[in-house]
Amino acid sequence: MLLLAPMEGLLDATLRDVLTRTGGIDRCVSEFIRVTHTLLPERAFVRVVPELLNGGRTRAGVPVRPQLLGSDPVCLAENAARLAGLNPPGIDLNFGCPAKTVNQSRGGAVLLDEPELVGRIVAAVRRAVPAGVPVSAKMRLGFNDDTVAEACAQAIAEAGADELVVHARTKAHGYRPPAYWERIAQVREALPAGRRIPVIANGEIWSVADAARCRAVSGCDALMIGRGMVSDPGLALAIRGQGEVPWWRIEPLLTVYWERVSARVERRHRAGRLKQWLNLLRRRHPQAQAAFDELRLVNDPAAIDAWLLRSRADAPHTTEPIPLPPAELGQPC
Repeated sequence: MLLLAPMEGLLDATLRDVLTRTGGIDRCVSEFIRVTHTLLPERAFVRVVPELLNGGRTRAGVPVRPQLLGSDPVCLAENAARLAGLNPPGIDLNFGCPAKTVNQSRGGAVLLDEPELVGRIVAAVRRAVPAGVPVSAKMRLGFNDDTVAEACAQAIAEAGADELVVHARTKAHGYRPPAYWERIAQVREALPAGRRIPVIANGEIWSVADAARCRAVSGCDALMIGRGMVSDPGLALAIRGQGEVPWWRIEPLLTVYWERVSARVERRHRAGRLKQWLNLLRRRHPQAQAAFDELRLVNDPAAIDAWLLRSRADAPHTTEPIPLPPAELGQPC
């Protein structure tokens, strides 16, 4: 199983829509929905996860699991119950965000210093939602160090979570390589015998070779990929052995993405969103580097419209948008 990771400020509904069109992704997790001391209205969930209005799926039919972030078990449970009323394909809990502002508000990775609280949050949410709604969690190996990684994973499993994603770094590691996949294997082995829930490996998976090594070292068959998938929209298909997706098939997605961004994002921020994606795409595709260089100083949406028209006209291959993938590619394996 291959999951598209949540990435705050980048991997929103617009980019989920575009990336899942390529195929190979089984499930997405949304950007976090921050829960503090209030019961959020339904529109707050839909704002972050508009797919809830489409049966909880992207246009390509890939399920999107909304993610909640907070530290109050009661408030999280109440919000999870309201969210469950929108029929999501599961609810995820964030114990991994390394952002300083989030951690200062007792959210994300800072909670990993309190395994007992982590367990209480999972248990409260599990009790609050119907049995048919899966509850999952995403954690890092720890905050400043990884000494309580096993304790946190055990608390999550014993509290009734159905699934656990482990990002193989601590908050202190940030996103610096390497990812410590061997620690995921140790966390898996430490789970209580009666609660050996599925564990999904996450961190530093940029290529087919990385995916193979991660699976071998971590012992996890299922993977969650973030920046690697954004940099190479064809990575999921390549990992599945279906070959690489060439640039001429990816380039039309820029137009689809731009159209979606233009419909949802304030005019002054639109160019930045496109350049943000191109900045990651250029890691894998030289053509994206050329596009980034051309657009680096361009901020006028009309100029980007014109550039996209020229790019389509100059493309040596057909530049029709990638068709939506067969339904089976969006189903859990």
